[in-house]
Amino acid sequence: MKSKILNSNGKFLLLCLVGMLMAVQGFAQAITVNGIVKDKTGEPVIGANVIVKGTTNGTITDFDGVFTLQANKEDVIVISFIGYQPQELPAAEQMNVILQDDTQLLEDVVVIGYGTAKKNDLTGSVTAIKPDEMNRGLVTNAQDMMQGKIAGVSVISDGGTPGGGSTIRIRGGSSLNASNNPLIVIDGFAMDDKGVQGLSNPLSMVNPNDIESFTVLKDASATAIYGSRASNGVIIITTKKGSKSGKVKVSYNGNVSLSNVKETLDVMDGNEYREFIAGIYGKDSEQYGKLGSANTDWQDQIYRAAWSTDHNITAAGNIKGAPFRVSIGYTNQNGIIKTSNFERYTGSFSIAPTFFDDHLKINANLKGMIAKNRYADGGVVGAAATFDPTQSIYNNDPDYVTSFGGYFQWTGNNEYNDSSWPLAYNSLAQQNPVATLDFQNNRATSKSLIGNIELDYKFHFMPEFNFHVNAGMDLSTGKQTNDIDPRSASNNYYGRHSFDVIDKSNMLLTSYLQYSKELKNHDINVMGGYEWQHFYREGTSDSWGFYQATNNNTELAGQKYDVKTNEWANESYLVSFFGRANYTLLDRYMLTATVRADGSSKFNKNNRWGTFPSFAFAWRINEEAFAKKYDWMSDWKLRLGWGITGQQEGISEYSYFVSYVENKEHAYYPIIGDGSLSRPNAYNTNLTWEKTTTWNAGMDFGILNGRFTSSIDFYKRQTRDLLQTVNVAAGSNFKNTVLSNVGTLENTGIEFTIGGKVIQTNDFIWDLSYNLTWNKNEITELTTGDQEGYYIATGGISGGTGNTVQAHAVGHPANSFYVYQQVYDEKGMPIENTYVDRNGDGIISDQDRYFYKKPAADVLMGLSSKMIYKNWDFSFTLRASLNNYVFNNVESNNSNIGKAAVYAQSGFFTNYAKPHLEKNFQGIGNYFMSDYFVQNASFLKCDNITLGYSFNNLIGKLGGRVYATVQNVFTITKYKGLDPEVSGGIDNNIYPRPLVSMIGLSLNF
Repeated sequence: MKSKILNSNGKFLLLCLVGMLMAVQGFAQAITVNGIVKDKTGEPVIGANVIVKGTTNGTITDFDGVFTLQANKEDVIVISFIGYQPQELPAAEQMNVILQDDTQLLEDVVVIGYGTAKKNDLTGSVTAIKPDEMNRGLVTNAQDMMQGKIAGVSVISDGGTPGGGSTIRIRGGSSLNASNNPLIVIDGFAMDDKGVQGLSNPLSMVNPNDIESFTVLKDASATAIYGSRASNGVIIITTKKGSKSGKVKVSYNGNVSLSNVKETLDVMDGNEYREFIAGIYGKDSEQYGKLGSANTDWQDQIYRAAWSTDHNITAAGNIKGAPFRVSIGYTNQNGIIKTSNFERYTGSFSIAPTFFDDHLKINANLKGMIAKNRYADGGVVGAAATFDPTQSIYNNDPDYVTSFGGYFQWTGNNEYNDSSWPLAYNSLAQQNPVATLDFQNNRATSKSLIGNIELDYKFHFMPEFNFHVNAGMDLSTGKQTNDIDPRSASNNYYGRHSFDVIDKSNMLLTSYLQYSKELKNHDINVMGGYEWQHFYREGTSDSWGFYQATNNNTELAGQKYDVKTNEWANESYLVSFFGRANYTLLDRYMLTATVRADGSSKFNKNNRWGTFPSFAFAWRINEEAFAKKYDWMSDWKLRLGWGITGQQEGISEYSYFVSYVENKEHAYYPIIGDGSLSRPNAYNTNLTWEKTTTWNAGMDFGILNGRFTSSIDFYKRQTRDLLQTVNVAAGSNFKNTVLSNVGTLENTGIEFTIGGKVIQTNDFIWDLSYNLTWNKNEITELTTGDQEGYYIATGGISGGTGNTVQAHAVGHPANSFYVYQQVYDEKGMPIENTYVDRNGDGIISDQDRYFYKKPAADVLMGLSSKMIYKNWDFSFTLRASLNNYVFNNVESNNSNIGKAAVYAQSGFFTNYAKPHLEKNFQGIGNYFMSDYFVQNASFLKCDNITLGYSFNNLIGKLGGRVYATVQNVFTITKYKGLDPEVSGGIDNNIYPRPLVSMIGLSLNF
């Protein structure tokens, strides 16, 4: 027993001794690390992160670059700060750390036209961004990632249509009638501007999750290398590629979202409408007796809560030294208007092997897409706001069941000659919007295959030379089919079946030879090349209805009705020679010169070739001796540029010679064959390129080794030989309008961008960026008319017949509103059809209209904020548009509350938005041509708010992020309509932008 006690006491003492020795050893290893962090010039680095590797034990340097940290002697200390290369050093009681500049940050490679360049070597106005995975809302198409993020770039979505496109403008529009869309280049392949049938947005062909970066070329010195298609700027999209590491990485990115209608027009409900009718006609009137007993919210009936989902899986890695990436994606987006839907399948593959010790580099890309669209009739938005709220959705009367499928409709004269079809629709009335949705199946299937292969060979015997070849294709087909039930209002009795099929191809071959040489104080880079591109499109369309089998005329019964067919094809070629020379002296004086000669088959042989040169100069001021003392200034560069670009998009392939089209509709003369005739199209042999000359001056700044960056640009763009369809003298051409070169347009503006890490600590980072654009647009010449008051009308509206409220005229912005000046009463209310006699002739006529405001904003602003605290992130995006105006055609078309409008003579009621009643307009004269309806549409929008949490090693090495986002959060505006963001400036029946709530998950395996 005594022995056991001694043994156990001995073990206890031994354990205590070992513990004390370990404690002594531990205390011996624990040290206090005192240090100072400086840059290579000896200046202290403020706010540098200092952390014990593999732990969360860390601190930051103070204003003198000094830090104190508790660590163990064998620990490794990691010191890092943006703009410098991080260092890992063994812990010591005294540490003096010198951080070296991170040359990778200073020499970030940016994709430009036909090549790449170091960001620090750019001489033109070029903005490169990478999509922010943490700060974005619901992204269906690529343009959604750019909205509000780039100075000088305006992105206005085409409403809330599922899968819809956007209007993209870079530094304002440069054309009146031709295209104002920028050139889109995807992985070196220049897209056309026409999309595919059923999918008008060419950016829908690329899965946003596959995009690595956007490069926006804005001034002519950057864009002129693309010549005749670069007047509206160039957007270069580079997709993600595989990794050089051998390990294959698999990732998943998906989300589920719920969209809800954000706001509807405040119209009268059933009870209010009955009181309204009683006040006009009296309760004993015939009109009041035709009201229904229901209380139907028609807007509520066409909208829905719409669930959508998006899923993407990617695998990237290396196969025997060849980086590869493969991805598949699925999008199913339901619209808030019932029946509308967008479904898309995407797949992509890229591989980039190298051979002969990297002398030969191959980059192959292939992208495929299948999209299915179901379209809702956009007219239901207006119909739901104006349809009689006292009527029920359905009518079970047998006659209504037979003729309208059991839906209520306004009836008219029946001229179908069919005793089995009792009722006919009143073609002047609004259609029951619910029936319109249910009886129309308008859908499209679009397929695209885009691929290219690039070979770059650096000569073994002359490594300064490399030869580059790029061959690509875009093969697309689309079929849109529309089936309208004969019980519908729009095609009552006959129904309508139609389809449109369009096939297109875009083939590209590019080759260029490049010479690069670095000498002691000189860098030289010269490139020259050739490009061939062929565009081909062909289409077929058919449309027909049917006489019902019960038609009293047995010869017509069951036969086709109003058959329309069309077949067509067109093609064009673009052949180009181009070159670029870059020269850098002493690493601070840079010159760039480019030239491109384009030959287009769209022009007469005398105007077929256009030459587009550019020159640019840049000066790295911070490399000068006098600037060295400003060591906090990591970048200070002046840029100057000039160049000419062209425009050929939006022009018909055969506008310069006489072409004929077969006229099969109601124009048969039984003289030869089946009697069909061919009619000539209008033409203009003198058509030539639009040419835009751009002057640009800019300055780039960077401080604290790139922690904060900023740039400012001043530009002027002058477009000559503007293309516009204008009236011509009768008999001078085959039509009374023809496309012509008519004048000159100028855009002048300023762009400003600033961003950086406002706060950077070990646990908290705050990134903030802001951009501002000011642009002034003015027409300076119209050659088609020099008389005083000459203008070209545009901007058609609903209301009256053929009315326009916009015009192009010298001295005014393009698409300016051209209206009458409204007179108001003592209460500030507009007096109907009472306008200012501006020319003082005693009568109100067209000569009293004046130019008042314009749809394009003077100022655009964007603000993006992202805060990261440990594993949490919180971000939001704000966007503002100032001094843009919109013609509220919804209000102007819903303001006539005269007796003949409230209850039409043909027998139907019209509902009204309650705010529109205050004017008490009775439909007198041109009341809708008033400047009262031109309303300030300036706005501040919160595009999205996102909260996310990132995790690592959740299960094994599984990492990822979970997040929640709200999109289209709020809008602050004085505009009286539903949404102030209207492309073109006329608000009429836009598909509403929804409020979107989304949860998402990203996983990295």
